[in-house]
Amino acid sequence: MSDNVIKFQRPKPPKQLRHMPLWLRRLLTLLALVAVLAAVWAYFYLSGSEAPTR
Repeated sequence: MSDNVIKFQRPKPPKQLRHMPLWLRRLLTLLALVAVLAAVWAYFYLSGSEAPTR
């Protein structure tokens, strides 16, 4: 007969998001910057056009 009894339990604390270490964030930012510069260089190198000038 104890099946009808509601058992109250404390809610489990939410899991904390793991933050990325600062050195890893800086490394990813640097790699993204290098990738963008390489893409711009490859575009101008392969297209044969000049960089825009004033």
